[in-house]
Amino acid sequence: MVRGAYTLVRVAVTVRAAACWLWWLGVIAAAAGTAVTFSPTGRRIGVMAGAALFIVAAVAAFLIRGGRYGRRAAGASRAAKSVFLQDRRVTARTWVRRRRWSLLAAFLIAAGSSALLPCAGGMLMAGAGAGLWAKTRRLARLERSHDALLWVRPDGDPAAYQLTGIAAGDAAPGGGRRRR
Repeated sequence: MVRGAYTLVRVAVTVRAAACWLWWLGVIAAAAGTAVTFSPTGRRIGVMAGAALFIVAAVAAFLIRGGRYGRRAAGASRAAKSVFLQDRRVTARTWVRRRRWSLLAAFLIAAGSSALLPCAGGMLMAGAGAGLWAKTRRLARLERSHDALLWVRPDGDPAAYQLTGIAAGDAAPGGGRRRR
């Protein structure tokens, strides 16, 4: 346990931020791929391959490291009273700022791949976003079953999860906006 005041961010909010950005950038890249009139493979094959890649990416993003949240939640400790719970918007904005160049590069690669296989790269990105969104739903069920929210230090060990009550912070279980 760390002494003194420190900041915690919601685990589900960071996963949800990744899901949102990958989904929308993938949709935009796939939509741009539909405008390609000539490619070596053709638009129909590109869309069919993109649909297959969407499903594979969604399942992979959902299943890869899926059980770690449950294991880490079981070993989590209660957060101290001196912690600062970071706002949902601040957490998402920080996540995007740290990864903006990676997101831009992934978008450009997905949009550029439409010259060879129309829509496939964008649908792959969108599939990863859909799988991560499904993972946030799994996190929401986990948080509701434990009746506690999962938090982690943004600058520390990601394996050291901490718990707070279900009403802490401004995000609902799963990282979405809390409804009033």
